[in-house]
This record gives sequence, structure tokens and C-alpha cells, in this order.
Amino acid sequence: MHALAYWITGPGVYLAVGVFALGLGYRLYQWRRMAASPMRLGIFPKPPPGAKVLRIVADTLAFPQLAEVNPSLWVAAIVFHVALLGVFVGHLHLLGRFPGQLEEMMTANASLVGGTMGVLWALAALYLLIRRFKTPYKEISTPEDYLLLLLILGAVVMGDHLRFFGHVDVGVYQEYIRSLYAFRPELPAALATSSVKWSFVVHILLANLLLIYLPFSKLVHFIGAFFTNGIRRG
Repeated sequence: MHALAYWITGPGVYLAVGVFALGLGYRLYQWRRMAASPMRLGIFPKPPPGAKVLRIVADTLAFPQLAEVNPSLWVAAIVFHVALLGVFVGHLHLLGRFPGQLEEMMTANASLVGGTMGVLWALAALYLLIRRFKTPYKEISTPEDYLLLLLILGAVVMGDHLRFFGHVDVGVYQEYIRSLYAFRPELPAALATSSVKWSFVVHILLANLLLIYLPFSKLVHFIGAFFTNGIRRG
């Protein structure tokens, strides 16, 4: 295997996963150590415990405040996060075979979660990026905002390219994943000699960079939102 491809698709993956796990663990540790407010910040009347949990989840996943302030951005955010979830579920199929009907369902829905969701995620990320170049969002945007969206967009576009223009069977990608499990990373011959080899390598490279940067970026807000909404809901 080409040396650059090996370091990106082998040791680079281990490094990215390790930094992501340690970084996320550190952020969770920081949140847990945050001093509790001496004041009650909950919204009254106080809901019962079960309703409180449901409202925290709804606030975190459905963005009701954003829907009131900016409906068009709310639609883009919903599409972005739903597509992200779909792509994540689709990638689970690469980790190995699932038992019985679950495997059949994953295979049957591969075109939806691997294709349609990938396109929707790319379109949503592109919209959010273009929006950053317009006033007043341009004035309040930081280099990190552009970097994160470019990394996401690049990784998604490379993934879509593999999906629609590559002719590599899913079993080949599963073979690559198994080599990572065994700590003997190697690109299978069918992938190493394919026309999309370097698209795959770039896809992995961008995914590695995202994993490394994620715990220290604004994207980790998704987890922190549960803590914030929990405080707000009292």
C-alpha cells in the first residue's frame, strides 16, 4: 500500500479515535465539575420528572426556539441533523454483520441512508456555508465556522462520490474495518486498485480531522445542550 494512504487509513484512524475519546471525556469531566447555580433557573410550573426529560430531549433535538426566530435556518438545521443521523446509521453497516432481520433491513435501506441522506447532508452543509458569506452572519462568523463546515462538506462530498461513482462492494469496506479491529490496517486489493482509492483516502483523512477537532470545537454543543437545557428546565 502507498505509504501516505497507509498512514491516513491506518495509524491516522487510531490517532483520531483516541483524541476524540480523550477529548470528549475531558469535556464531559469539565461539564460535570461546573459549579451549580445558587438560584433555581427552572421554568415554572415545574413539570414532573418524566415530562422534564422529554422536554429536555425536545429542546435539544427539535430546536423550538430557533423555529420561532428563523424558520428557514430551522429547516436547514433539522435536515442537517436528520441527515447526519441517517449517515451515521448507514455507516454502522460497515462495522460488521447484524443478526437476522436487522441485517436484511440495513441492507435494504442502504441506498436511502447511504445515498439520499448523504446528498441531503451535503446540501444542508452547503446552505449553512453559503449563509456565512452573507450579512449579518458574515460579520459574526469566525474562521472556525468556515473550517468546520468545509471539513464536513468535504468529507460528505467524498463519501457521496464513493457511493455514486465507486463500484466497490460493501463487503470490501467491511474487510477494511476488520483489519482495523485486528490492528493490522490494510486496504483490500479491490479497494486499493479501484478508481476511487484516493477518494476513499481523502474521505478518511477529513473524517479523521473532524474526529480530532470535534471535542474542542463548537460542534460539541450537541452534548452540552443536554446540560444547558437540563438547567433551564429545572
